[in-house]
Amino acid sequence: MSSSDAVPGTGHGPGADHGPGPADALPVVAPQLRALRRRAGLTLEAAARSAGLSPAHLSRLETGGRQPSLPMLLALARIYGTTVSELLGETVTGRDAVVRAADMEPTHAGGWTYWQAGASGRGMQALRVHVPYGSQGDIVRVHPGEEWLHVLAGRLRLRLGDTTHLLGPGDSAHFDSLTPHRIAAQDPDGVELLFVHTLLQSPTAALCLGPTPGETP
Repeated sequence: MSSSDAVPGTGHGPGADHGPGPADALPVVAPQLRALRRRAGLTLEAAARSAGLSPAHLSRLETGGRQPSLPMLLALARIYGTTVSELLGETVTGRDAVVRAADMEPTHAGGWTYWQAGASGRGMQALRVHVPYGSQGDIVRVHPGEEWLHVLAGRLRLRLGDTTHLLGPGDSAHFDSLTPHRIAAQDPDGVELLFVHTLLQSPTAALCLGPTPGETP
């Protein structure tokens, strides 16, 4: 399927990030993003619409003009039916059942820090994630599949539909991710959690990004 790979204009919108910084340096993701989008049979416009981005913004990600945040990588991974590891071009050796702590290298994206806690090539993606305070708390997500999370340290503010839950260490949540949801750290030290989500590729796998109506981004 043909696609437009260069779109003029600026890529600002509800899913926009603030570009790369020294603490947010990522491996070169641009070639992978374009190749995986094409493998999924999606045009630039269709993929951008599903991810809640402008085509110009996604084009900049694919050409290396901007670096994606972790929530954006998770969104694209779902849409393309792959994992964050593959989006980053990380080499995965086999599909071992056990992942050793020494092999979990931290990756920083958009202020978030995550560690791969599971193997690629499976129907679920498992991550250990540190969510900083004041980051992405206004982004609402809607997509097919299921999510499970478990709080390891700190407190998590979880919005599911019209209800807000405060989760502490040891608390878990398991929900249908078609329910509009958002997560945010409650305290200045942030929150650390285990996060598992299903990888579903579907023409209707739209991820809706944006602040809750009536709230300031």
